[in-house]
Amino acid sequence: MVEGRFSKFLKKLAFSGAGHQYQLLERGELETLIDGQNELKAIEKEKTVVALPPKEASKCHREDLAEAFYVDLQNGLSEFSVTQRRLVHGWNEFVADNTEPVWKKYLDQFKNPLILLLLASALVSVLTKNYEDAISIAMAVLIVVTVAFIQEYRSEKSLEELTKLVPPECNCIREGKLQHLLARDLVPGDIVSLSIGDRIPADIRLTEVTDLLVDESSFTGEAEPSSKTDTPLTGAGDLTTLSNIVFMGTLVQYGKGQGVVIGTGERSQFGEVFKMMQAEETPKTPLQKSMDKLGKQLTLFSFGIIGLIMFTGWLQGKHLLSMFTIGVSLAVAAIPEGLPIVVTVTLVLGVLRMARKRVIVKKLPIVETLGCCNVICSDKTGTLTANEMTVTQLVTSDGLHAEVSGVGYNGQGTVCLLPSKEVIKQFSNVSVGKLVEAGCVANNAIIRKNAVMGQPTEGALMGQPTEGALMALAMKMGLSDIKDSYMRKKEIPFSSEQKWMAVQCSPKNEEQEDIYFMKGAFEEVIRYCTTYNHGGIPLPLTPQQRAFCQQEEKRMGSLGLRVLALASGPELGKLTFLGLIGIIDPPRAGVEEAVHVLSDSGLSVKMITGDALETALAIGRNIGLCNGKLSAMSGEEVESAEQGALAERVGKVSVFFRTSPKHKLKIIKALQESGAIVAMTGDGVNDAVALKSADIGIAMGQTGTDVSKEAANMILVDDDFSAIMNAVEEGKGIFHNIKNFVRFQLSTSISALSLITLSTVCNLPSPLNAMQILWINIIMDGPPAQSLGVEPVDRDTLRQPPRNIKDVILGRALVLKTLLSAAAIISGTLFIFWKEMPEDKASTPRTTTMTFTCFVLFDLFNALTCRSQTKLIFEIGFLRNRTFLYSVLGSVLGQLAVIYLPPLQKVFQTENLGALGEWEGSPRTAAVLAARAGHLQTFPGREVPAWGHPVCKGLGSCLDICTG
Repeated sequence: MVEGRFSKFLKKLAFSGAGHQYQLLERGELETLIDGQNELKAIEKEKTVVALPPKEASKCHREDLAEAFYVDLQNGLSEFSVTQRRLVHGWNEFVADNTEPVWKKYLDQFKNPLILLLLASALVSVLTKNYEDAISIAMAVLIVVTVAFIQEYRSEKSLEELTKLVPPECNCIREGKLQHLLARDLVPGDIVSLSIGDRIPADIRLTEVTDLLVDESSFTGEAEPSSKTDTPLTGAGDLTTLSNIVFMGTLVQYGKGQGVVIGTGERSQFGEVFKMMQAEETPKTPLQKSMDKLGKQLTLFSFGIIGLIMFTGWLQGKHLLSMFTIGVSLAVAAIPEGLPIVVTVTLVLGVLRMARKRVIVKKLPIVETLGCCNVICSDKTGTLTANEMTVTQLVTSDGLHAEVSGVGYNGQGTVCLLPSKEVIKQFSNVSVGKLVEAGCVANNAIIRKNAVMGQPTEGALMGQPTEGALMALAMKMGLSDIKDSYMRKKEIPFSSEQKWMAVQCSPKNEEQEDIYFMKGAFEEVIRYCTTYNHGGIPLPLTPQQRAFCQQEEKRMGSLGLRVLALASGPELGKLTFLGLIGIIDPPRAGVEEAVHVLSDSGLSVKMITGDALETALAIGRNIGLCNGKLSAMSGEEVESAEQGALAERVGKVSVFFRTSPKHKLKIIKALQESGAIVAMTGDGVNDAVALKSADIGIAMGQTGTDVSKEAANMILVDDDFSAIMNAVEEGKGIFHNIKNFVRFQLSTSISALSLITLSTVCNLPSPLNAMQILWINIIMDGPPAQSLGVEPVDRDTLRQPPRNIKDVILGRALVLKTLLSAAAIISGTLFIFWKEMPEDKASTPRTTTMTFTCFVLFDLFNALTCRSQTKLIFEIGFLRNRTFLYSVLGSVLGQLAVIYLPPLQKVFQTENLGALGEWEGSPRTAAVLAARAGHLQTFPGREVPAWGHPVCKGLGSCLDICTG
C-alpha cells in the first residue's frame, strides 16, 4: 500500500544522457514521500512489539513498559498501532483444534473394530451371494453408528448451550479516550482500566492500583483473593507471587486499577494452559478397550470356525471351496451383529438417565468408565467447597465459644453457644453481639438480597469474600442493619504491611463520642488494645488474658480457619479487644456423604488444591477423606520426585497442596502409571490439563470456566459432587448388562452353529432350514436380546468394588456360563430331534418344526437366566424389566404365528402341531428341560450350577408334576 505511493515518484526520476539530470519533486510530493517513509518505519516498529512474560514484566518500571510497548500510559495506543499489532498477534481469543466437520465426526464412528469386523462379514456375505445377511448386517451397522453420532452430537449441542455466556468486555484507553470494547479486540500495549466485578480480559502489568483485590481461585486454586500493587518487584518467584500482574480469566473482587496488556490469546498464561490441554490426548475408555479385545476375539473365533469346517471337509473328501463357503457363512452367522446396537442403546439410555439427573456426558463410552474408576482426584476450591467464605466459629474475649451453621452469602443459618446450643439473636448475648457488630460496621461489602417466591435465596456479593462472610454472619444474627446506626467519618484501609483496617464512626441516634472499629490479624490488632470485653464491661487486658486469646487463635488456625481479630474503642491506642472469628470456604452440601459412599464402594478420593496445608487438611477432615487419617504431599515434592517413585507414593497420599497445573498433570500420570483408572473433577483454568489427561474429566457447569468444560468429558450442570455417585452406579450397571447380552448372543450362536456342524459331520439331515435359522437370528438380535441391555441397575451394584480394567468381556467365568447354556440348548434340541426323527432318518416338516420350536423355547429360557450373572430370577424379580417380558411375549406369539398361520407355514416350512395333543409331547419335555437348563446359574462367590438350591429343586418338582 505504502510502496504504491512511490511508483509515481519513480517516474519523476528521469535520466538524461550521461548528465543524469533529475526532475525536481514538488513540495507536496516531497512531504508525501517523507510521510510514507515514516509510515513504513512505524509499521516496522509495531512489528517488533512482542508479548512480555509475566516474570519479566513484573520487574519493569512504568517507563520501561511504555518504551517496550511504544505506548503512552495516559493516552493509550492509536488505532493505527492497534491495526498493525493485530496483524502480528491476532485476536485475543483461542481457536480450538477440534472443529471437525459433521461428516468426519460421523465417519469416525466406523473406526470401532467390531464395526469393521461386521462390515468385513457383510462384504464376505456379498461375495458368497448371501445378500440377505449382507443387508441385515449393513442395516445393523448403520443403526449403530447413526444412534451413537446423534447422541454425541446432541451432547455437544447441550454443552454449547451451557457455555453460551455474554461475550467478555473491558474498558480500554485508546487515543486518549476511555472506550468500552470486546475483550477479543485487545492487543499487547493496550491500556486497560479495571473496576470491581470486571473479568480480567488479558495478562496485564498493573501501573495504577487502589485497594485492588483479585480472585485468582480459577487460576491458582487459592480461595482467598490476592492483594495487588503497582510497584516493580525485585525478585520474581512463582506466578502466584507476582503481586503487580493480573491474569486473564480472574475476577476483580474489590478496588480498581489500570495497567498495560503484556500477553493476549495463546501468549497469555491462560493460553499456555490451553495449549497444554490441546496437546494432551484423551485416553481410550476401558469399555472401548474391552470392545476392541472382544472384536479381536470374535475375529479369531470366526477364523477358527472356517479352519475347522475346511479341515473336517478335507478329511471327509469334500470339495474345499464348498467347505470354505459353508465355513464363511457360519462364521458370519456367529458374529453377534446386534452387540454394537445393544452397547450403543445401553450407553444412550445411560446418558439420558444422567441428563435427567443434570449431568451432561459428551461421549457415550464415558458413562461406563466410572464403573471401573478406582481413584477420584478432586480440586478443592469450587468443587468440594462452594468457593464462598463462611464464618464457622466465634470466640469472644471473655471465653465464650459459638458455632455458626449455614453456607454462602445469605442469612440462612444460626449462631449457637457451646455447649448449650442456645441460639443467639441480636444482643441476647452482649459479648457475641458486640463481636458481630464490629465485623459488620468495619466492612465495605454489600450483599444484594435476592428473593424467589418470597423466600430468601443466595445473595450476590459485591466486595471481598472475607467481608461478605462477616455480613452474612450479621444477617444470621439479625444485625445486618446495625451498620446504618453509625455515620462513617474516616476509613483506614487494609494494607499487607499493617494487616488491619479500621473505621471511625459516630452513632446517629445518640450524642456519644466517636468510636473506632478495627479488624485484622490478631498479633496486630492486640497491639492497639488495652482492655478486653467481659459481658459488656471493659476490663484491663492482662498477660494471662492475652496468652489465652493467642492460644485460641493458634487453635483455630490449626483447623485451617482464617482468623480475624476484632476490637472497638474511643481511639486507636485504647481499644477494647472483642474476640476472634474463624472463616473458611466450607464443603458443599452432600460432599461428605458422597465421599463416604464412594469410599465404601472401593473408590479412593484424593484432594488436589493450590491452598495451604492447614486449610487443605481441615477440609479433608470435614469431608471424611480416608476416615480422617490424612497424608499430605506438597507441589514442590511432586515436582522434585521421579515419575517412578511418585507412582509408588501417590496411592498412599490423600491430600496434595500448593499444586500448579503442571503438578496436577504429573499426579494424574503417576496414578495411571500405577494402574489406576482416574477421574478428575475441577472448575478452574488450572484444572484443565488434568481434566483432559484423566480417564474421565468432570467439570462444574455453573462455576466452571469455559476451558475446564472444553477439557472435560462430563459436566455436572448443578455443580453437585454427589451426582458422581449416580454416574458410578450407571457405569457399573451398564457393563453388567453388556456382559448379560454377550452371554445370551454367544450361547445362542454357538448352539445354532453346533447343531448344523454336528449334523454336517455326522451326515444327518439338517435339523433346521435356512428360514428357521434366520428366525432364530431375529430372536437372537431382536427384542429379547435388546431388552437385556435395559435391565435396571441392581441395588447392590454401587457396593461392589470397581471392576479391574484388565477384565475382558469374554472372561473365563462368562465363557464357562456361555458354554453351559449352549450345552443345555444343544443337548435338549438334539434329544427332541432324535426322538422325532423317522426311521429312515429323513428330514420332514414335522421334525424340523418340533426341533425349531424346542430351540426357540430353550433360547427364551436362556434369555431369562441371562438377566443376571449372580442372582436367580426369583431374587431379581420377574416384573422389574417389563420391556423384557413384553419382548418374550412377542417372541412366543411370533413363534405360534410361524407354526399355525398358513402363509407363514409355507415360508418357514412348518406344520400345525395340533391344539393340545402335540404340545403334550416333545415341546412339553423341551419346556421342562429348558426350565432345568435355566437354572444353570451362579451365586455370588460361586462358579458352579445352582442345581442344589431349594428354589431350583422346588421348581423342577412342580414342572415334573405339571407335565406328568
